[in-house]
Amino acid sequence: MVMSSAMRENKIGASKPPHTPVVGVDEAGRGPLAGPVVAAAVVLGEGYPQGLDDSKKLSAKRRAVLDEQIRASCTWGLGVVEPSEIDRINILQATMRAMTLAVSELVEKLGQEPIAVVIDGNLSPHGRCREWRWPDAQPIIGGDALEPAISAASIIAKEWRDRLMCEAAEAHPHYGWERNKGYGTAEHMQALRTHGPTPLHRQSFAPVAQLALL
Repeated sequence: MVMSSAMRENKIGASKPPHTPVVGVDEAGRGPLAGPVVAAAVVLGEGYPQGLDDSKKLSAKRRAVLDEQIRASCTWGLGVVEPSEIDRINILQATMRAMTLAVSELVEKLGQEPIAVVIDGNLSPHGRCREWRWPDAQPIIGGDALEPAISAASIIAKEWRDRLMCEAAEAHPHYGWERNKGYGTAEHMQALRTHGPTPLHRQSFAPVAQLALL
C-alpha cells in the first residue's frame, strides 16, 4: 500500500531520544479482510501526553489528538506488512514481522539498544521471526491498557493504519473502507459479493477465499 507524501514525511519525522529506552510495541489490523497489518514501537519522551490508553477505548477524536502528540514528543518506529505478504506467510507471522520492522526502525533512530521491550498480548516475535534480536522481550496481556509505552504504540499503529485505509478507499470506493477500515462489515461483505476482491484484500482469509468458490 502506497503512503502519501505527507505520511512519508511524518514517518521520517522527528523524535526525541529519552534517557532510558524502554520500548512498547503493539499492532493494528490482524482481523480485517483487507489492508496491511501495522505495528508501532514507541519510547516515551519526557513530555509524552497524559491520558494514554488502549486505542480501542479512546474516541476517534481523542485518539487523533494523542497520536499527533505522541509522534511529536516520543521516538517511534513503524512496521507495515502488506496483504500479499500476509497471504504468503500467514497473519501471525506477518504480525511478528511488522513488530520486528517497527522495533528495528526505532532502534535505528535511537542509536542504541533498548533496556527492555514490552509487547501487547501473549506472544513475542522471539523464535517466530528470524530478524528479531531482543530475546528478553516481555509480552503483557492487556498491556495496551497497562503500560503507557504500549498504549502509545497502539494509538500510533491504529491511526496510521486507519489513514492508509482511508487513502485506499479513494482508489477502491465500493467497500466503505473509510468507515470499516477493511473489517468484514455487512457493507464490506456485500461489496465483495458485488464487485469481487481487490489486490488489497487478503486472499487467504476465509470470507475472501470462499468467494472464489462461488
